[in-house]
Amino acid sequence: MSDENEADAVAERYARRVATDRYSALRPDVWQTLHERQRALLALFARIGWADLSSKRLLEVGCGGGSNLLELLRLGFAPQHLSGVELLPERYAQARHVLPAALALHAGDALQLDLPADSQDVVFASTVFSSLLDDAFQQRLAAAMWRWVQPGGGVLWYDFTVDNPRNPDVRGVPLARVRALFPEGRVQAQRITLAPPIARAVTRVHPALYTLFNALPPLRTHVLAWIAKPGSTN
Repeated sequence: MSDENEADAVAERYARRVATDRYSALRPDVWQTLHERQRALLALFARIGWADLSSKRLLEVGCGGGSNLLELLRLGFAPQHLSGVELLPERYAQARHVLPAALALHAGDALQLDLPADSQDVVFASTVFSSLLDDAFQQRLAAAMWRWVQPGGGVLWYDFTVDNPRNPDVRGVPLARVRALFPEGRVQAQRITLAPPIARAVTRVHPALYTLFNALPPLRTHVLAWIAKPGSTN
């Protein structure tokens, strides 16, 4: 499948999704997930020795409506050092509406992005590759992301590892596949995020049950990984 065909297929798959409030931050299962991931991100940055994020350059591939970039701004990244690329025009427009003008946004297929090699400290992909069903397209995108990262930086990865039997438009990306996509990277990974169906069920009883059930590693469905590019600064 050509890159253009796979990009079109992704847009078609997203168009089939019914709009709901399932991912609204007003839902207790969602905000518990967001808070957990934020804590894990902060711990990750501390672990790799990044005490000051304001000078770090980060590109998000598949930035959606901009919610992750807003979160990164709150964590200490500077808007002039953040950028995003989004395939879907309506999501790009959402992101442009909510994000500061100093933050660069690009519309279209990330593989068509004219970005210098070694220009980013971080390239971030959040639940992107699980929506890419063509293995070759996945590999080409991973290669582009790796090219954009400077030595000493890394790819920041968040995605689910198991298939969703109710949604044939996505598939899980196991950690072994992550390692295969970035064979030169040094991968630090942790399992986080209570399985969403369980999270929705237990938080309806009480939000605190998210933490209780999430204490069981087999119930966590996502991987947060830092894929370090060997170099002199990290």
